[in-house]
Amino acid sequence: MPSASHCDHCPGSHTGERSCLATATTKARSWLLIEHPGPWPERIERLTGPAPLAAAIARATAAGVRPQLIRRPGRAGRRSVPPLQVYVGSSMPGGPVWLEGRRLSTLAELDKLDDAMLAAVAAGRRPEFGELLSGDEPVVLVCTHARRNACCAQHGAPLARALSARFDPFVWETTHVGGDRYAANLVCLPHGLYYGALGVAEAESAVAAYLRGELTLERLRGRAGMPEPAQAAEHFVRARTGALGVDAVSVESLTGTSPYEAVIDVSGTRYRAIVERAEAGHECGPDCAENNGSWVVRGITLLNPAALV
Repeated sequence: MPSASHCDHCPGSHTGERSCLATATTKARSWLLIEHPGPWPERIERLTGPAPLAAAIARATAAGVRPQLIRRPGRAGRRSVPPLQVYVGSSMPGGPVWLEGRRLSTLAELDKLDDAMLAAVAAGRRPEFGELLSGDEPVVLVCTHARRNACCAQHGAPLARALSARFDPFVWETTHVGGDRYAANLVCLPHGLYYGALGVAEAESAVAAYLRGELTLERLRGRAGMPEPAQAAEHFVRARTGALGVDAVSVESLTGTSPYEAVIDVSGTRYRAIVERAEAGHECGPDCAENNGSWVVRGITLLNPAALV
């Protein structure tokens, strides 16, 4: 297990002093969440048992669906006792956004979630494996994956407990979501909104906003499945326009190679945003090098002024 001192390699990362703008994972557009209190291995794809769980993780990974193990806050290491909760969902930007939930009487029921169903999930289609959750039934994930990174347990576990006290039953602890140096990390599903370097107040604000169908820009990392420059452009346009509705803003196009040009739609009003990668002048340690800079906006132009009349 990584030592707690690993957090010392990332000064400022967990306090909000360093920007986490546009750092949401670019790969996850669909999800498989399986309740498993633990123990969690360093990498869940190396889980050896129970066999139905390991097989479901392998099938999901092969299909391009992101698997996550989840558990209720404070239940680390407890024995898995059915019924167990499973969710499948899509957070595809510009596509269908949904979550299905199912309670399993035994892990063997995971075998019903076969390759064809997972291929449908990866494509954004409902497999009808479970019941469709309504818009006021989100899933809120807090990374507490200590074996992957000690910071996630140190910062994530207390946050998960605090959020659960206010927002139960929406809150779950989860395995690695990416961006350990931004712990505590929070993901709001089904939209795949990532937040990082959260304290309790910022996290409660983010979850409360999501339940209203909105997001908060403070500590927002971005939306999963979108290229980083698109995440940055959307963030800057939201900041400029004050548009906080989760579905009020969409990225129509992204071109260029730093600077990038994005066309952003805000409820029918279109903007051109020019964003550029700004590399950091220091390193945060060998395990944190993948996102070592931030983003700056070089200009935002209104494309259809008549839309504001």
